[in-house]
Amino acid sequence: MNDAVITAFAKRLRTARHVTVLTGAGISAESGIPTFRDAQTGLWSHFDPEELASPAGFARNPALVWRWYAERRVKACAAQPNPAHYALAELAQRVPQLTLITQNIDGLHQRAGSPDVIELHGSLHRARCMADGSVHTTWDYDEELPLCPDCGALLRPDVVWFGEMLPRVALETAWAATLDCDVFMSIGTSGVVEPAASLPRVALGRDATVLILNLEQTTAARPPLFTINGKAGEVLPQLVAAAFGA
Repeated sequence: MNDAVITAFAKRLRTARHVTVLTGAGISAESGIPTFRDAQTGLWSHFDPEELASPAGFARNPALVWRWYAERRVKACAAQPNPAHYALAELAQRVPQLTLITQNIDGLHQRAGSPDVIELHGSLHRARCMADGSVHTTWDYDEELPLCPDCGALLRPDVVWFGEMLPRVALETAWAATLDCDVFMSIGTSGVVEPAASLPRVALGRDATVLILNLEQTTAARPPLFTINGKAGEVLPQLVAAAFGA
């Protein structure tokens, strides 16, 4: 059944003007990176996730939060992009325009070669100054509490925590791409975290062809909506090959 839906969707993808892609934790899970809830293992299983990812939690115990994010960054750096990441990077070379939006903070899309990735939830590989908001890609990784190299104020991970707004420019760019696209692909995301969860529905309402790919879906083709139950690392390379050749 997947093969038939892949073939049908590939025909639409082949003629797309602007493809917008939204990815979530499922695509990185295939590279061995735990989802946010799965990451609460070992020592971290004793902590409420909001203690490790909220402004209040950081204010109470910044050293604890930094240790947790340092561990997540090490795991992200050790992980490798999987075939799904590479398929999306290839797809960007095959279509006139592709906008890649991700809820992930691991940087695997960039390492696979995808350009101009819109990071809705920030990045493990950046820190932000608590005093002036300046963003840094390097800091003293050995410090328990990293300080801004410019002003000496405390740094925090440059990620979106519980209770915080998504970065305005990233969100506005994501909405604009969703409103403009004629093909939208939602990959490895639960579809319950707003506002990203609304993007496929908005695209569908604007007459775009939409693909939902994750392990919670049933496989079906009801144009303009296509759904596939499968692993992104298996399905996306097949999809790109079906649309544009190996």
